[in-house]
Amino acid sequence: MSSTPSTGRPSFPGPKTCDASGMFEIHRTLQNGFDEAAGLVDGVRDGDTAHAEIVAVQLNLISNALHAHHEGEDARLWDMIDTRAPACFLHVERMKVQHAEMLGHLQGLDRAIPAWRAGARAADAERIRVALRGVSAALAAHFPDEEANIVPAIEHVVTQKEMEWFGEHGRKATPKGQGWNMVGAIISAQPDGGRSWLRKHFPGPVGLVWRFIGEPSYRRFRAALERRD
Repeated sequence: MSSTPSTGRPSFPGPKTCDASGMFEIHRTLQNGFDEAAGLVDGVRDGDTAHAEIVAVQLNLISNALHAHHEGEDARLWDMIDTRAPACFLHVERMKVQHAEMLGHLQGLDRAIPAWRAGARAADAERIRVALRGVSAALAAHFPDEEANIVPAIEHVVTQKEMEWFGEHGRKATPKGQGWNMVGAIISAQPDGGRSWLRKHFPGPVGLVWRFIGEPSYRRFRAALERRD
């Protein structure tokens, strides 16, 4: 392992040890979800608790996903990279600081959701918007940094079996009954509309389950989320 002089990023000779493309997939999903969330909150009329309930489900879905994504990295990934790619030490320390800063915004969102969900009041909605702006801005800085400086290390020092643990950890965090909505969010966030993701993760007959059951369910959920009276 050596450092690339022009960037200071460690470079890794030899073949890759795992497929880390899932990092990019979940990053796109989370960034898209938080970037659109304030607009969904804006679409809820004051006092419309039925609509607020649906949007709150989406807010909790993306919050849980981000918590799980970062908790998995904090629990396992940083120690792996510190041990196996010590030249990445400063990058790892920066990731930890970014996680801690983002957690403050995310916890603010979690605290604001219940009151707004119950009453759909304007003051509570504004607290949610403030937290969402903080999370979105933090993600916009954190994700490109992680993709440029951490993902290359993952691809050369983490095994495929170890990498699969992170995906399973994220799936287990999905709230009960929200599996299709999470899949739909991942698919819709991908640059090709999710075609490559479906071929990779839902090949053959499994893709038909998404087409005839999952996708219609997700479309109904999106219609309810985006309702404008």
